[in-house]
Amino acid sequence: MSPKPRPVVFRLPGQKPPLYRHFHRIAWLACALAFAVIVFGAFVRLSNAGLSCPDWPTCYGRAAWPTAAHDVADHAATAIRPLDASKAWREQLHRMLAGSLGVLVLLLALLAARRQRHGIVQVLVAALVVALSIPLYMRGQHLPATLLAALGELVLLQAAVRWSRADAASPAQALSAIAALTLAVIVFQALLGMWTVTWLLKPIVVMGHLLGGLATFALLAWMAWRATDLPIRLPDATLLRRLLLAGLLLLLVQVALGGWTSANYAALACGTDFPKCVGQWWPPHDFREGFVLWRGIGVDYEGGVLDGASRIAIHLAHRMMAVVVFAYLLWLALRLWRTPGIRGGGALLAVLLLAQVSLGIANVKLALPLPVAVLHNAGAALLLFVLVGLLARVRAPEA
Repeated sequence: MSPKPRPVVFRLPGQKPPLYRHFHRIAWLACALAFAVIVFGAFVRLSNAGLSCPDWPTCYGRAAWPTAAHDVADHAATAIRPLDASKAWREQLHRMLAGSLGVLVLLLALLAARRQRHGIVQVLVAALVVALSIPLYMRGQHLPATLLAALGELVLLQAAVRWSRADAASPAQALSAIAALTLAVIVFQALLGMWTVTWLLKPIVVMGHLLGGLATFALLAWMAWRATDLPIRLPDATLLRRLLLAGLLLLLVQVALGGWTSANYAALACGTDFPKCVGQWWPPHDFREGFVLWRGIGVDYEGGVLDGASRIAIHLAHRMMAVVVFAYLLWLALRLWRTPGIRGGGALLAVLLLAQVSLGIANVKLALPLPVAVLHNAGAALLLFVLVGLLARVRAPEA
């Protein structure tokens, strides 16, 4: 039996090739893995395992992780921190998951770059330059490694800007620029992960690493929804998109404050009091000291270095912003609920919002139990997913 002939696809000169037919499936897989990396990363951080592998990207010189102290007795990393095998696997497994996510994002960038002239070459050059920086860093040549990584980032960012203009006429398929930008964010995330270890849990880096992970998740969610192409056509789409964008920005500010709270070990600064703080509505605090972003390098920040008043200020800022975000997102959820065609999104937003607030209160009242604290991080990611998904799908009716 003769094989079935393949259909011939004709394209006009200059016309872009079609998007790879399984692109949306790969994007959804990467999105799910990004969510897993965020949740597992929260588990690593909240279980105080963030410095359990003092070297990077290996763990006491191992690609995986050592299981006994005598296996790494002669490794230089033991002079920085003795091996705790019960925690080392958490940190290194998190790195492996993040590395797997990086491979998927690279694949998405290559597939999307097919639609751009010399796109695949640009992505491959950027990836190769970044890859070459890793062995340089491991040999202690930090300046050349940083310069190579920065060069790779510049190539990706330049491609993202140029491709965004080229794809402006086709919003449903304008994924090349987002894919290149996502790969650039992943590279910067790897640098932040490295600095988290080498700079001993410096709070600004820990907070940036959290925001970078959520940015990666948001970009992948956007790509997945756009590639799946399930638009919600609404007459007042422009207004709704602005309202959703405002909610997204408020949520990101609150996430940043939450990351700053966690990085400075201020989650229990008010004890287990709620809504009061250490028995007072407005206890002594020090906002100026609490929000100093840069304190130098060489300090071990594990456990925190701030005094009680500074931590209370950070905690109060997180609580006060939570009230603002809760009020706005609840109003937005009700607004969506009253809009035919998007009621399900409004209901889901309201449910997640109420669950997130409940988890935040439980964190305080129950003295930050690990499962509740991890779920609180997962809740923030899910709220972000809903808002980004609605932004990606809500569009004006076709003319």
